[in-house]
Amino acid sequence: MAKIKMTKTEMKTQRDALKQFTRFLPTLQLKKQQLQMEIRKSQELLRNNEAAAETLRQQLGSWIALFGSAETVEKLTKLVCLEAVNTTKSNIAGVNVPVFNGAKFKVGGYNLFNEELWLDDAIKAIQQLISIQEEHKILEQQYNLLAAELRTTTQRVNLFEKVKIPECKDNIRRIRIYLGDMDTSAVARSKIAKGKAREVAA
Repeated sequence: MAKIKMTKTEMKTQRDALKQFTRFLPTLQLKKQQLQMEIRKSQELLRNNEAAAETLRQQLGSWIALFGSAETVEKLTKLVCLEAVNTTKSNIAGVNVPVFNGAKFKVGGYNLFNEELWLDDAIKAIQQLISIQEEHKILEQQYNLLAAELRTTTQRVNLFEKVKIPECKDNIRRIRIYLGDMDTSAVARSKIAKGKAREVAA
């Protein structure tokens, strides 16, 4: 703990600091609650995304079993190419996070009359799976940014609650006691000086 001056000026400084910490603490606590709520939502979105990806993988798996040919699977993966992932920025509980807005694909050329009937559906399913996977990456970024902000906010709340506010209160108490003792001592010295002055006068 830093050494403090036992003066009225220091008492005012400590009182002002206490007022400031006490004013900011509820805002920080509210932000902490908002972040906790947003993190729960983010976890739910991630779970839903993973479930959707798993469902789609199972559907594709049953198709692949029907395709039977490794060449067909290889052809499908070569036909679909991810060109770009579209994102925007959003402010969630004071944190700027990326938001997934879709994926852009380039589909290789093929002759519809020479291919199997299900090829179009398979290409759409693969695009959908890749979109879900890309969305998952963005959702993970959101979660990580929110979690980092929550850690920082929690540290600040703890600093105010457990260190700064108790420290200011203790400093004010110590200064008040010290100044009170000084006043008492000054009064006692004044009485003694008056008493001696009377004795000299008599």
